Amino acid sequence: MKQMKTYIKTGWFLASFFFAIQGHAQELEGYIQEALSNNPEIQKVDVQYKIASEKVNEVNTLPNTEFNFSVMAVSPEMEMPMERYRVSVMQMLPWFGTITARENYVTSMADAQYVEVALAKRKLVLAVAQRYYQLYNIRAKQQVLDKNMSLLQSYETLALTAVEVGKASAVDVLRLQVRQNELQEKKAVLMQQDKGIQAALNSLLNRDYDSEVTVVPVMEMPKTDAVVHYDSLALNPELLRYDKLYRSIEQAEALNQKESGPMLGVGVGYINQEDSPMITSSYKDMVMPMLSVSIPIFNKKYKSQTKQNQWRKQELQFQKEARLNGLRADLSKAVSQRNQARITYYAQADNLKQTQDAERILVKTYETGTIDFNDVLDIQELQLKFQINQIEAVKAYYEQSAIINYLIQ
Repeated sequence: MKQMKTYIKTGWFLASFFFAIQGHAQELEGYIQEALSNNPEIQKVDVQYKIASEKVNEVNTLPNTEFNFSVMAVSPEMEMPMERYRVSVMQMLPWFGTITARENYVTSMADAQYVEVALAKRKLVLAVAQRYYQLYNIRAKQQVLDKNMSLLQSYETLALTAVEVGKASAVDVLRLQVRQNELQEKKAVLMQQDKGIQAALNSLLNRDYDSEVTVVPVMEMPKTDAVVHYDSLALNPELLRYDKLYRSIEQAEALNQKESGPMLGVGVGYINQEDSPMITSSYKDMVMPMLSVSIPIFNKKYKSQTKQNQWRKQELQFQKEARLNGLRADLSKAVSQRNQARITYYAQADNLKQTQDAERILVKTYETGTIDFNDVLDIQELQLKFQINQIEAVKAYYEQSAIINYLIQ
């Protein structure tokens, strides 16, 4: 039942994440599912969980049964009956409840290991989303550069015409061409960055580094966001890990108390004797029930283990408190940066609209016979800056949203 609850929490997180992205990135959902199925890191921790679960069968056993056999090699000449051989069997039994305590301890360790599986999945989902948004950022910038280069080409045509009629100089044409070369250089750099990020994403999907990865061409900036509840941090596997480890220490101490008790041994011995006139009974052989007790008189080991377990629990409490403070700081930072991204996006949108109005005014002045191509380049550079800033803001918004989902979903 405990494991089932953990599975439900993991599935709910993934469903919540997909719900958050489904409006703009169906491809991302597919990549996340592919990564969860194929990523070797997930497969590794999953196998580790299976190993931890199998240990329950390992500890559900009794100590080895002892068999003893001895035979008289040389029989002395005596009138009294001599034994021929002796056989005995002895089984040691741990104190009542010890095996159950072992099972409980190993089960608690398996539960703690499964939290590692859930945590690894969360980290993988976050890593895939971040690489996806980085790839979107690069490709969106390439699209903007293409549009700006096309715009500069149209301005170059205007400048050439203006040069022919004496309304512009060849320097203006050269400036426009240099600006196009600069944009072409930036695009070439972005193409190389694209290959690197695509290879990184493919490695998370466990496929060839140069496999094609598609992203949506446009991501919209939402107007509002759901309220973030800091209490939801309690569901984060990074904190649940400490709860599971604390429980495992409690079970370890329960096992320690059981193992500090005595062990009981039960068995039977059989002695086969030679025939002798001294034996008047019809039963010359002997059968002896046996009982033994193993008492840990020198039990400093168990007392020391109890103290260590107490300190381990205190250590985990401090670690959990420190990690909770860290997660709260991370969540606060992510919310703040997401809000900053939205503010930046809409501020750049206003600036971009104004530069577009200025561009239309410049084009109209050409119709009246005058145009300043220095102003054209300035406006174009501002437009590109604002467009790039918008793309960066969108990427930052969704990256921070992915971090928030990682922390609280």
